[in-house]
Amino acid sequence: MAVQSTLILIKPDGLVKSLTGNILSRLSEAKLIITAAKVVRVSRELAEEHYSHLKGKPFFEELIEYIMGEIHHSNRVVAFVYQGDDAITKIRDIVGDTNPEAANPVSIRGAYGRITTTGVFENVVHASSSPEDAEKEIKLWFRPDEIVVDIYPTKEVVLNNIKTRVWA
Repeated sequence: MAVQSTLILIKPDGLVKSLTGNILSRLSEAKLIITAAKVVRVSRELAEEHYSHLKGKPFFEELIEYIMGEIHHSNRVVAFVYQGDDAITKIRDIVGDTNPEAANPVSIRGAYGRITTTGVFENVVHASSSPEDAEKEIKLWFRPDEIVVDIYPTKEVVLNNIKTRVWA
């Protein structure tokens, strides 16, 4: 078995429904380690990049609004990186099918997800579907210093003229 890393997001509907503890309990069944975790305010840019592979689909805008928290009036997502042997498959098995109605009823999505009347899957969580997607997604959601193990090559750079928020 290969050691893999995978991104997991608890989406706004999961947070509004207070499912974080239940979801983490279920994910712990995979016997993996958490190497990064944070609460994220999802910007439009982050949402569009995360779902860039779905751009042009009729549900794209509603999907962006969903992950940004506009539908549930909660602009928070909790992001995790899990690591361990065969992490992607183990997590995907616990999470279940993207379509909540097709998901195993004991999976996270099968138990807590729903499909809106407009056809958007409110499936509570996101989990990377392949090693390639995991790398792209982890690099999108986390900076190298936010992950406690080195999972991808990094380099040191000095950045100038970067605008950022600091504590006043």
